Amino acid sequence: MAGREDDADGDAGVATKTRAKTQRPRMYKVLLLNDDYTPMEFVVHILERFFGKSHAEAFDIMLTVHKKGLAVVGVYSFEVAETKVTQVMDFARRHQHPLQCTMEKE
Repeated sequence: MAGREDDADGDAGVATKTRAKTQRPRMYKVLLLNDDYTPMEFVVHILERFFGKSHAEAFDIMLTVHKKGLAVVGVYSFEVAETKVTQVMDFARRHQHPLQCTMEKE
């Protein structure tokens, strides 16, 4: 038996690659919570500065927070959401406001 060696199903030397299915990263909602002390203008400023909202968008979101108690201000990957929450909380504390910003899985 000279010549080429074949495996049992006749595929001589054929390698198959299996691709790992890449999953989309889990997304997180960033939420602003209402309180009775943080000025509305400050909330609008936060939304413009840290979330890139226009003045009109920021004003609408601020009203939602005020009326409903909270609002989703953006949806991001874990790292980005965590950074935004930290930035907002630090900025609010530096300006002596009790504004709360949290994140949760989408």
